[in-house]
Amino acid sequence: MKHNWFKYIRPYLIFFIAGPLCMIVEVVGEVIMPKILAFIINSANDGTLTWQGSVLAMLGTIAMAVLMMAGGVGGSYFGAKAAVNFAGDLRRDIFTKVQGFSFANIDKFSTGSLVTRMTNDVTQLQNFINMVLRMAIRAPGMLIAALIMAITLQPSLSVIFAVAVPVLILGISTIIVSSFSKFSMVQKKVDGLNSAVQENVTNVRVVKSFTREEFEIEKFNRANTDLKDTAMGAMKIVIFMSPVMTLVMNVTVMCIVYFGGRIVLDGGMEVGDLSAFITYAMQILSSLMTVSMLFMMTSRALASAKRIGEVLDEVPDISDADAGRKDLTVRDGEIEFKNVTFRYYKNSEDPVLDNISLKIPARSVVGIVGSTGCGKTTLVSLISRLYDVDAGEVLVDGVNVKDYSIYNLREGVGMVLQNNTLFSGTIAENLRWGNENATDDEVAAAASSAQADKFVSSFKDGYDSMIDQGGTNVSGGQKQRLCIARALLKKPKVLILDDSTSAVDTATEKQIREAFRNELADSTKIIIAQRISSVKDADMIVVMNDGRITGTGTHEELLADNEAYQEIYYSQNDSERKEAGR
Repeated sequence: MKHNWFKYIRPYLIFFIAGPLCMIVEVVGEVIMPKILAFIINSANDGTLTWQGSVLAMLGTIAMAVLMMAGGVGGSYFGAKAAVNFAGDLRRDIFTKVQGFSFANIDKFSTGSLVTRMTNDVTQLQNFINMVLRMAIRAPGMLIAALIMAITLQPSLSVIFAVAVPVLILGISTIIVSSFSKFSMVQKKVDGLNSAVQENVTNVRVVKSFTREEFEIEKFNRANTDLKDTAMGAMKIVIFMSPVMTLVMNVTVMCIVYFGGRIVLDGGMEVGDLSAFITYAMQILSSLMTVSMLFMMTSRALASAKRIGEVLDEVPDISDADAGRKDLTVRDGEIEFKNVTFRYYKNSEDPVLDNISLKIPARSVVGIVGSTGCGKTTLVSLISRLYDVDAGEVLVDGVNVKDYSIYNLREGVGMVLQNNTLFSGTIAENLRWGNENATDDEVAAAASSAQADKFVSSFKDGYDSMIDQGGTNVSGGQKQRLCIARALLKKPKVLILDDSTSAVDTATEKQIREAFRNELADSTKIIIAQRISSVKDADMIVVMNDGRITGTGTHEELLADNEAYQEIYYSQNDSERKEAGR
């Protein structure tokens, strides 16, 4: 699928047209100006210049200068207007498209690469469009008009261009062909640098706690040097091009002065016409250089456009395309897994989840325990379609999750993820992610249920206190409680807590669980936990190991006959283990 780029031009078509038209006005002025100057020089040289002629020539020169200025300013203004609006709309669509990506889509590109494409690559296209609107008409127009004027003045002297122009075109073509792949590689190196910076800034506290600043600096230096070397390799082409083109221009002018001077001495050409011819020669050759720079920018812009197109043309692997009942909402919260198999990497031999079958009754409290990496988080991620199953199906209220609209499904499922995330803004703004229309009393009530109200109230500005990006100015336990409050405010039919009380003490955790039972009595609660105490009172506990379910039942049932559960429980309660062994 090829992206429709014209959609970003259509709303601003007037600017895309007005810019080149203004540049045509400037070209007309620049082509006429040498003729006026030639007239003045020739008239002064042969003594026919009168004061009236001088005044008229001066007024004509001023008029042309004003006309050229108006055309140049207008072309630059409309070009910038068109380019900026084009880039703004394109950046908006990229961001909107990324919001529809699944985790798998995002993993395919990487976060750093998406940031580069949305910023650096879009800027490359913006600069290219601005350049095109100013120069795509001006440079070829100047080249053609100046060439015609030069041939008209002295056809025999114009033969010089038959040598100079092909040499320039050959050099330009060679440079363009060799530059495209290099500029594509530069953008990939920018991806790597952005990823390194993002990872470091996001995890700066971990870096400092392990005193790994030197290691991170070295890693950044490697990525930075890699980008610098690659960019230098690409820029060497541009650096080499400029002196070569200048040499050709200077040699051409020297030839014109030499042969043109002889023609003037022989009486075949006037001095003013030779001056105009030299001016036209400079216009021809400088226009060719401008065209070469335009093609150079084209190669880089095409590389960026290709990268942006990959994002815009990416088809989200999770969408509403096949949803059969888009108006359906989650009513009760009953969940069933039927022979579910899942792999993150589809060519992997071993699945992350292997033939999972499990039924969770509506309004029940279910705990999930198991060793690290056994698939607990992956299992619950399938409920809200953060990922889709490879085989089998996941049902919510007896309906395949793929038949729901993504919005309605995720509105009915609240998740407090393992990695708790808060956004820059006030505490109230963060909590209202759960319900943007929640009143202040509802916000406070949700915070109270999550045992967050006390510490929020202790802040000087209370719920208007600012949260730094990523929630770095609150503790881990405070962040977890705010994220729980955010989910409670949503009042979901299914609430999933992925080890989201690990940073709070057991007394606070108990109060939070009691709030769940009271505030969300009609909701299904799924609690992933490392601590048995967090799920001990659940209606059902699911034990997982190596992508499989190895047991289900109450705490007492599992403690009696499930070896894996016993091992987890007694490892956390060593005194009871010793007592049981007597």
